[in-house]
Amino acid sequence: MYQVYNNYQTIMNTAENIEAKFEFNWEEIAFKLFISRELDDLEEYTLVKNKKVLYQFSARGHDLAQIILGQCIIGQRDAVSGYYRSRPLLLAMGLPPQQALEASMMKLGGFSDGRDIGVVFNNPKTDGACIFPMSGAVGAQYTPVSGWAQAAKYHTEVLKDNRWKDAIGLVLGGDGSVATNGFWSALTIATTQQLPQLFYIEDNGYGISVPSEFQTPGGNIAANLASFKGLTIISGDGTNPQQASELVAQAHSIVRYERKPVLLRLTVPRLNGHSAQDTQTYKSSQRITFEQQHDPLPKLKKFLLTHSILTEDKWHEIQKNAKSAVNKAFIKADNKPFANPDNITKNVFCEYDENSEMILQKQGGIHLSKPLFPPSSGEVIAQPGRINMVTAIRKTLDFELQHNKRMSVFGEDVGAKGGVHAVTLGLQEKYGKQRVFDTSLSEEGIIGRSLGMSLAGLLPVPEIQFRKYADPAEEQLNDIGSMRWRTNNRFAAPMVVRMAGGYFGCGDPWHSQTAEVKWVHAIGWQVAMPSNAEDAVGLLRYALRDNNPTIFFEHRRMLDDIWARREYPGDQYIIPFGKGKKITEGDRLTLVTWGGMVSRCHQAVLDSKLDVDLIDLRTIKPWDREMVIESVKKTNRILIVHEDNLSAGFGAEIAAILAKEAFYYLDAPIERLTMPDIANPHEPGLMNAAVPTAEKILQAIKNLDQA
Repeated sequence: MYQVYNNYQTIMNTAENIEAKFEFNWEEIAFKLFISRELDDLEEYTLVKNKKVLYQFSARGHDLAQIILGQCIIGQRDAVSGYYRSRPLLLAMGLPPQQALEASMMKLGGFSDGRDIGVVFNNPKTDGACIFPMSGAVGAQYTPVSGWAQAAKYHTEVLKDNRWKDAIGLVLGGDGSVATNGFWSALTIATTQQLPQLFYIEDNGYGISVPSEFQTPGGNIAANLASFKGLTIISGDGTNPQQASELVAQAHSIVRYERKPVLLRLTVPRLNGHSAQDTQTYKSSQRITFEQQHDPLPKLKKFLLTHSILTEDKWHEIQKNAKSAVNKAFIKADNKPFANPDNITKNVFCEYDENSEMILQKQGGIHLSKPLFPPSSGEVIAQPGRINMVTAIRKTLDFELQHNKRMSVFGEDVGAKGGVHAVTLGLQEKYGKQRVFDTSLSEEGIIGRSLGMSLAGLLPVPEIQFRKYADPAEEQLNDIGSMRWRTNNRFAAPMVVRMAGGYFGCGDPWHSQTAEVKWVHAIGWQVAMPSNAEDAVGLLRYALRDNNPTIFFEHRRMLDDIWARREYPGDQYIIPFGKGKKITEGDRLTLVTWGGMVSRCHQAVLDSKLDVDLIDLRTIKPWDREMVIESVKKTNRILIVHEDNLSAGFGAEIAAILAKEAFYYLDAPIERLTMPDIANPHEPGLMNAAVPTAEKILQAIKNLDQA
């Protein structure tokens, strides 16, 4: 374990004096280091014990190198994504101690007003570095910074905005995080595209209690990546002020001016437990003594005094001033109120101002005017000839790409191939490889990159080839959806995630899943599930112009189904979310469905020869509960049909609402017809035995009508 401190490796690419290119303010570094230590002391010894701070992660040992690094983040369009031990970096970048305490003490005025734990900072600055909302998931911070770095190239090269020409992305992670999917996905993105991204790895030898040898062979990620193409690797001592500053300056110079990715690994001691509750019993007394001997604070003092940068008196004056500043900050933070619980459900989605009815725009640190679109309406101006859903979606993407220069479409095989479902065929040829492009095979990378691009003011439209493939990206999808709420409207990441799934000519557990209820349950996601070409146009156009993240589900069977073909409704056609559509009308019973079940339900209704209110919800978050409730009040019976599994499927939510809102209007029990609680079978006969068919729906209609 000790070799992480005793065997420093420094890879120097140039012989010039890098530090001469970047002048560090050592007095400020000392002051911010003392501020960081005073905050840690106050929280650990007083506030945690008094239950005024519930989550505390000391940065002792990590602090000096972070503060040095923070002085380099000076670009107008820089971005930083840290993790729970990154407060010293943010202090160096201007985080006031009072706001830091307001966050950790859960007070109004912090970074989430008490909604998120206090160690996950954020800052949507428009005149300096944007600090991404931190994720509580280890490794989730890497790919969003890759997206920001790619957006910097996009703004510069496609949108011709020179404010982005020297922008960089900085991501911080510990030695444990280098084992995660997010780290390797971001490394692939940054190196294959040569993005200006700085990977800063703080190696303290432990992931909580697990030694770094369990994360990386030999415990040194820099040594393991020595042959990685397209990546400059720099490694050294993060407790040595002179060495750390030289290596930070070198890494910064390469990323900012050569526009290339760099991995900077600095070894540091973790002088406290992983958190305030961690007693470090897994460390030997020799190990703890060794780490204390590598405390960077006395090393900084020796360096400053030896080089006559500060005097002994000045050092103590700085320490005294830092203690006073933190004490004053605490008094003010302690007197701040907590957030009003009455507002806890606000800002899950973009909200409207009641007076002006203007959307309250929020998209991270970049506030841009909305694209100027041609007028839209719900009027169908049909073009002759029926088209399938594939063509309808492609035409809509084409029109919106033409009118929104910030929009880009990407994913696995969406470029030259035109998508495995042919939806993006020809779009790369028309709009170029920077706007319609292929990605590496990593859904984590696709969605994480989308997050960073969105925070940089772009409109990402990522494609997930099949619904099941979204599972590896679920961490990023959850971070995106919850972002507006957990930052209390300081950040949001609008995007449209296109994904396919559902039964086809056959089924299988990997390509035929719908499982749409997962995204209904997820915080902050809208979910659209069109059943036909016309609705696909209107719903997709709405999603692409909205200020919320949307899952746009493209059902495999309906992409080229004869029933789903419609006339193209025109380039102005738009359907607001939450508005269902009646396919047939009647008073015998209500049949509610969506997506790939609508055509089968329609056939069953025709075969029944009954007057049925057949409702296609079109979106299930939000869903048109008013239309459904009013229909049930008229028909007094309801059948809900969906392709997802029975247990906890979205039909259960509809049933629960009706049991409360329309109970006294029901003349029969609420019925559901769904997939059983199994995966989709592959053999066509087995598949149709599981998936609701027109015949099974017809029988359910007859049974309910006779109940």
